[in-house]
Amino acid sequence: MGNRRKAREMSMQALFFMDISKDVSVSQLDLFCRCYQPSKNIDFFFQQLTRGILERWPYINDVIERFSSNWKINRMACVDRNIIRIAVYEILFCEDIPPRVAINEAIDIGKKYGTDGSGAFINGILDSIHTAMTKGEINIKPISFQTNEKNSN
Repeated sequence: MGNRRKAREMSMQALFFMDISKDVSVSQLDLFCRCYQPSKNIDFFFQQLTRGILERWPYINDVIERFSSNWKINRMACVDRNIIRIAVYEILFCEDIPPRVAINEAIDIGKKYGTDGSGAFINGILDSIHTAMTKGEINIKPISFQTNEKNSN
C-alpha cells in the first residue's frame, strides 16, 4: 500500500473521530494525532488533507449535498461521508492528483471500510461532482502539494 493511500485512510479515521465527537476542529485533530501518531512517511500528506478539509468543511459539505441526489450529508453513513469529503477536497483543490485517482482511491477505501454498497454510493456522488467540475459548473482554484514522496498515489 502506498503512502498516500495510508494517509487517506488515516485522514478518514481522523475525520470520522471528529465527526462522531461532533467537534470538527484543529484541537480534535491534534488529539487524534497524539493518540494515533501518523508515521513520518505519511504525516505531511495526512496533515495537508485533513487540515485542508477542516478549513473548507462547510463548502465541501455543501458541494456533497448539491450532488448527492436527495441525500442530506448527516443521513449518509459516517465512513462514506468522510471518504467523500477527502475525495472532494482532492478533486477540487489538489491539481497534482488526477480526479480519477481521487475517485478510485475513495471507492477502494469505501469498499474496505464501508458497507457492501459504499463503493457504488461514493462513485455516484464523486462522478457527478467531477462531471460538474469538468463542465465548469464548479470552479475552484487548486492547490499543490510539494512532497518528495516516491509513491505519489
